[in-house]
Amino acid sequence: MKKHVTQYQSRRGQSRRGQSRRGQSRRGMTLIEIMIVLGILVLLASMVGPALFKAGDKADIQSARTQIAALEGSLDHYILDLKTLPTTEQGLEALVKEVAGEEEEEEGSSKWNGPYTSKSKIPKDPWGSEYQYEYPSDKTKGDKPAIWSYGKDKEDDTEDDVKNWDDTESEDGESDFSEDDA
Repeated sequence: MKKHVTQYQSRRGQSRRGQSRRGQSRRGMTLIEIMIVLGILVLLASMVGPALFKAGDKADIQSARTQIAALEGSLDHYILDLKTLPTTEQGLEALVKEVAGEEEEEEGSSKWNGPYTSKSKIPKDPWGSEYQYEYPSDKTKGDKPAIWSYGKDKEDDTEDDVKNWDDTESEDGESDFSEDDA
């Protein structure tokens, strides 16, 4: 018995284009396969994404701590020249420009020998806000100025504030900013 051969198929089971109907190669992906791949990608992103955001937050906090430490170092140089720290009213701007209220040795001559920072203006914190400064301060112990950032939420006295004092400092804590040492 002979099989009936259609006009498109030769005796060997091949179509005119030379491809076997049973072994035709697949081109592209089905919708189900695409949906599965997208589902896997979303699952991976949901596991990795939060870790990346936490790493970014940690980097911002560390950057703020580093900038605060640099401002403290600039204040050390300020103390060497003026024998005191800038007041709260003078603020950190006293590190980059001479402000009213700084003592003068003789008329027309000032002890200020700044700027005391490497930049011409005080940097903003990683969240775009100004650093806060208070001296004298009841937040710190001894004769240490308070320098802090409001943090990511930009609100004062919240958990995410980055500050140069520890809330658990003892009353007789030592200070690096003692005017007696200057």
